[in-house]
Amino acid sequence: MRKNQKGFRRPVIIKKNNKQPEAQPSIDPITGKKIPKSFVFSRGKLPVPLKQLQMDLRKLMLPYTALSLKEKKRNNLRDFLNVAGPMGVTHFLILSKTKTSPYLRVATTPQGPTLTFKIQEYALAADIAQSQLHPRCPKDLFKNSALIVLSGFVSGDLPLRLTTNMFQNIFPTIDVKTVKLSSCQRIVLLNYNKETKLIDFRHYSIRLQPIGVSKRIRKLVQSHQVPDLRNLQDVSDFVTKAGYGSESEADDEAATVTLSSNLGRVNRASTKSAVRLQEIGPRMTLQLVRIEKGLCSGEVLFDEFATGKPGDKGKTDDKIDNDDEDLEGSEDDDDQDGEEDPNDDEDGEELD
Repeated sequence: MRKNQKGFRRPVIIKKNNKQPEAQPSIDPITGKKIPKSFVFSRGKLPVPLKQLQMDLRKLMLPYTALSLKEKKRNNLRDFLNVAGPMGVTHFLILSKTKTSPYLRVATTPQGPTLTFKIQEYALAADIAQSQLHPRCPKDLFKNSALIVLSGFVSGDLPLRLTTNMFQNIFPTIDVKTVKLSSCQRIVLLNYNKETKLIDFRHYSIRLQPIGVSKRIRKLVQSHQVPDLRNLQDVSDFVTKAGYGSESEADDEAATVTLSSNLGRVNRASTKSAVRLQEIGPRMTLQLVRIEKGLCSGEVLFDEFATGKPGDKGKTDDKIDNDDEDLEGSEDDDDQDGEEDPNDDEDGEELD
């Protein structure tokens, strides 16, 4: 009767969600060191395609990066460095654009070194997907970090050694004996061409196909859907129908592995499965142009365009050099802009 009385309001029940998001580990159980985490941001104004490349790189570095990191005009490198320490960020990936070319700098915090790459060519993840008949992007694709594979980095030269160490250290280490196969969803491949001195940067998704299982049976097991048998005389016609038998490309011995554990409904332990890589982007062609000892500053250890004269930094764009000066930033500059720092709660996504 009370609900009919004037002024009566139904009580509001608030259900508390006691489930907390699963915290990411901060210590690598294999090496005992901190798991590498990254910030991907830009210096200076970027055109729209490069802004999308920045977002693609953030997705590539998931889950140990700040996907929703926001930048302000007044933020300098010192601002990001101040936030990096408490959040456990170990690497910066910095995009910039000059009048002639885009650049990507990969730096180790807090004291360097810094590798500067000239981006000769690049393709966005959206471009790669549009070029494929059946793009593949499972919902859990970015739940675990990508595997890193380096090809052609065999020289003992200092630039290649530092490049190898840098890219190996920006991804978590794995133990092939204990790693869960279900966590191996993506792979980043870097191939160095010693003749052109260019690095091909590729990003693939990994999928397995059981050998000796027809395409129709595999889809039936994976989708749980009842097949349409109305026009068939026998169920064997469904399995052996021309064009739907075992796929010959999946029987290539060079591309098969024997699984140590079950993976999904069709890839079972102790059976052979074919490994398939499908590019998901982004794609880049990089040229190493400079290595600095510090964080975007300090002694130049390598310069592709240096003439050998003392103090000569080579022919790298002046704007790249000028961007380094903001690491020294003054407090007076902070008062000239009313925008907020990247460590404000609404501007940055905190890493676990």
